Amino acid sequence: MPSPRVHWREDAACRLLTDPDELFADSAGQNRAKAVCTGCPVRTECLADALDNHLEWGVWGGMTSRERRVLLRRRPDVASWRQVLEAADKGTAPHAG
Repeated sequence: MPSPRVHWREDAACRLLTDPDELFADSAGQNRAKAVCTGCPVRTECLADALDNHLEWGVWGGMTSRERRVLLRRRPDVASWRQVLEAADKGTAPHAG
């Protein structure tokens, strides 16, 4: 039986966008896309998926591709972003230092 998190996209706020290309826009469009992510109930799952799979385009989990690249370069040791982000949501993540 698949994990309940497998189908996180069904609960994503962006699924209601009339133009999904908005998530892959430049500059001002990225800010609008990030605003959609703000209250999304699956923001953590979305960002973890983008980071774990090195997705190169679009806004995922409230982060642009550039922001994700910076994070991936800073933390090349992370094997599972899902675990890191879920721990951070629970307040149990180790402090980077």
